[in-house]
Amino acid sequence: MKRPFRSLVPAAVVVASFAVVLSGCSASDGPETTAAPTVTVTASPTSGSSATDSPTSASSATATPGPDGASGGGGDLGDGAPGDASSRCTVGELTAEIADGGGGAAGSYGVAIILTNGGQRSCTLQGWPGVSFVGDGNGTQIGASAALDRSSPHEAHTLAPGAEVQTIVQIAQTGNYDAAECRPQATDGFRIYPPGSLESIFVPASGSSFEACANARVQQMTVSALATF
Repeated sequence: MKRPFRSLVPAAVVVASFAVVLSGCSASDGPETTAAPTVTVTASPTSGSSATDSPTSASSATATPGPDGASGGGGDLGDGAPGDASSRCTVGELTAEIADGGGGAAGSYGVAIILTNGGQRSCTLQGWPGVSFVGDGNGTQIGASAALDRSSPHEAHTLAPGAEVQTIVQIAQTGNYDAAECRPQATDGFRIYPPGSLESIFVPASGSSFEACANARVQQMTVSALATF
């Protein structure tokens, strides 16, 4: 896969309480991001939506609802593929950044989320990460977690120190929806759960392109399985 043009410099992972300074929003024709000095890991998810909410807006026929922050944990390792938990990359070993993920259907765009093994050992990742928008300056989940695109392969990837994998998040713009249904809201960025992890990585992103539907019944995002590039 052709490596995407990166729009953010890598952010260091810090195991700490969540603290985000909300960047100002400005309109743009494409994804617009601002970097923050650290990436914060949250050991216990906070959610602004209920795990019982059922998304009503149509997404890909091969997609299934993603993990909700309220239910704990994130991602999906793939059916029958739990792997060896001791060899799995931990949040403490990973850094994350976002980049241009290419175009999508009309009114949508792709964001590449790149996970890098910043540890001292080789480790493995497999499956779909859990991805959601967060905001309010405190890590509150906004809207529904990304649905999992089951059409994408989900083989295991062994990452040597410094090696990378990526997932592509397809995001429908809030203007595609009725404003009263969507309830558009600015975000601080993304919460990302590596597959099989109960801890998450925060990646900052702000601007009009990263506006979320606060209504958790609107399925705004889908996420592919992790892949090399």
